[in-house]
Amino acid sequence: MLFMLIVKASENSEGGNLPSPELIEAMTRYNEELVKAGVRVMAKGLQPSSNGIRISFPKPGEKPVVTDGPFTGSKELIAGFILIDVQSREEAIEWAMRMPDPQGHGEGQIELRQVFE
Repeated sequence: MLFMLIVKASENSEGGNLPSPELIEAMTRYNEELVKAGVRVMAKGLQPSSNGIRISFPKPGEKPVVTDGPFTGSKELIAGFILIDVQSREEAIEWAMRMPDPQGHGEGQIELRQVFE
């Protein structure tokens, strides 16, 4: 079963602030555990929404609208993701619970979503 651990953005990540060396080390250890267990498919961090592009489809059948970032509402934005392949929903939750606070400073939030297969 594929699950995506979606790391939600924060004011720090949207500001382009890099994590502390301690958090980078903790996340590196966590990712190494995922790889060693054979469950990590992919993991990537995303640049702030100020470098993003949003494409919307406000009128059916008409040309899409392109909007350059930054976008508001950092809690709704994504700062990164990890794709894992596990045996069950419970195992996905266990792995998500082991992740260090991905934003540090008590700002981290992870959304766990199963991928259609």
